[in-house]
Amino acid sequence: MSESRRDFIKKSALAAAGIMVSVNAKSYSNIIGANDRLNYGIIGLHGRAYAHLEGVRMSPNSMVTQICDVDKRELEKFSKAVKENFSSEPKTVIDFRKMLESKDVDVITIATPEHWHAPMAIMGLQAGKHVYVEKPCSHNPHEGELLVAAQKKYKKLVQMGNQQRSSEHTINVMKKIHEGVIGNPYLGKSWYANVRKPIGVGKVVPVPDYLDWELWQGPAPRKPYKDNVHPYNWHWFWHWGTGETLNNGTHEVDLCRWALQVDIPNKISAAGGRFHAKDDWEFYDTLVTNFEFGDKTIVWEGRSCNGKKYFNKDRGCAIYGTQGTVVLDRGGYEIYGIDDKKIDEYVVKSEATTQDFRSIDTMTCQHFKNLASAIRTGEQLHSPIEEGNKSVTILQLSNIAWKVGRDLHLDTKNAHILNDKDAIKMWKREYEKGWEPKV
Repeated sequence: MSESRRDFIKKSALAAAGIMVSVNAKSYSNIIGANDRLNYGIIGLHGRAYAHLEGVRMSPNSMVTQICDVDKRELEKFSKAVKENFSSEPKTVIDFRKMLESKDVDVITIATPEHWHAPMAIMGLQAGKHVYVEKPCSHNPHEGELLVAAQKKYKKLVQMGNQQRSSEHTINVMKKIHEGVIGNPYLGKSWYANVRKPIGVGKVVPVPDYLDWELWQGPAPRKPYKDNVHPYNWHWFWHWGTGETLNNGTHEVDLCRWALQVDIPNKISAAGGRFHAKDDWEFYDTLVTNFEFGDKTIVWEGRSCNGKKYFNKDRGCAIYGTQGTVVLDRGGYEIYGIDDKKIDEYVVKSEATTQDFRSIDTMTCQHFKNLASAIRTGEQLHSPIEEGNKSVTILQLSNIAWKVGRDLHLDTKNAHILNDKDAIKMWKREYEKGWEPKV
C-alpha cells in the first residue's frame, strides 16, 4: 500500500472518530449508524401491516427480515408481499417470542389485536428492540403506564401509530394555530362516521387449523373460540378491543390535544349506546364524549353505523378559536375567519378517500422515516410513547365513564380517577396467569 493511501485511510478514520465524539451521549445510545441497515420484524399481518411494510420500504437502508402471525394464511400472503417489495423472503414465525430472541431484528412493529399491544411492546423493549406500536398503545390505562415506564427503563424508542403527527400539512397548520391564526383556540370538535354492519351472534366452533388460538389470546383470560371474532370483530368486545373511540378516536382527539396544547382533563363525561343492531357487539355504536380542561374543551363524536359527515368529511376535527376556525383532516385543512369566510386552505394531492388505506400511506411512511432517523441520529420522535399515551389514556377513561354511567373526575398530573371505586376498578384488567405484563 502506498504512503499516500495509508495517509488517506488514517485521515478518514480520524474524521469518522471526530464525528462519533461530536454525538452526545444520549443520542449515541440510540445510534445504529447511517450506513447500517435497520432490520424490522412485523407482527400482526391482517390489515395495517401492509402500511408498515410500505413504511419500512420507504425508509432508507431498511429491510423486513421477519414476519409473525398466529394465522398461517396471513403469513403466507404477507410473505409474498415482502418478497415483491424487497426481493427477499422473510423468516416467518408464529410465536413472536422467537422473533424477540433473534439478533436479525432491530425494530418490531405491532399491528395485532389491541389486547396484545402493550404486553408485546414491553417484551420487545426488554429484548432490546425499538418498537413501532399501532394505536391504541394499550388495552387499558394501567398498561399504558407500564409501557411508558418500560421505555424509560430500557432506553429503546417507542413510536405510536398516530401517523398524522408526521403529516407535513398537519404540522404546518398546527404551527399556524399555535402562532395565533385563529386567536386563542378553546374548543376542539372531533368526529368519525362509518356504516359498519352487524356482527351477528357468534357460535362456539372448533378452532380453525390455520389459527393458533392460544397465542392469539395471549394475555387475555381464556375464552372459547367463536366464529365472529377473528380476524376483525374483536374490536367490539371488551375482552380484546377498545371500541371505536380508541380504534379511530385516538387519531382525531390526539389532533385536538395537539392544537389546544392540553394534556389531561379534569373531567370526562360520555353518553351513547348500541342503537343499530342487537348482536354480540358489546360497545356503543354511537358515543359523544366531553373532555374538560378548565378553559378548554374537546368533544369526540363517534358514529360507527351512521355515515353522515361533518364539513363533508367522514373523519376529522374542527378547532374553534377567538378569531376563527380550522377544519382539519387527512386530506388537508381549511382556515376560516370569525365571520365564517374562508381565508386559507390546503388540499393534499390524492385521489383516495379519507377511509382508504392508501390515503394514509404517505403519513405512515413519514412516521416510519421519523422513527428510523430517531434511532440513527437522535431526531425527535413525532409521537413518543409518553405523549401518545396521554391521548390513549383519556379515551380509555371515556369508555369507563360510559360504562359506569357518570362523570369521571381526574388527577390532572397522572389521569388517575378520583373518588369513584367502581371506575377505579376498571383502570386495569385481569390477565391469563403467566401472561401479566411486568416492567
